[in-house]
Amino acid sequence: MGWNSVNLDIKFLMEEDGRWLAIIESLPGVMAYGQTQEEAAFHVKKVAIQAIAFMMEEGELTELNTIVFKVPVIAV
Repeated sequence: MGWNSVNLDIKFLMEEDGRWLAIIESLPGVMAYGQTQEEAAFHVKKVAIQAIAFMMEEGELTELNTIVFKVPVIAV
């Protein structure tokens, strides 16, 4: 399977302890925590890139030219 480009939507949930959880639902298991939404987004992007690299190593993904992370506007 090959993708020329992939758009990955990041969704956020706030945990009861105040941490943020960032999730990319289109890549099962790809999620990360942060003290802020920005930190959680940074970490989940790293996890997503690792997951995509693993897919390429395993032959599940044969081509990818562009990754676009879609992050919702973060209210300040």
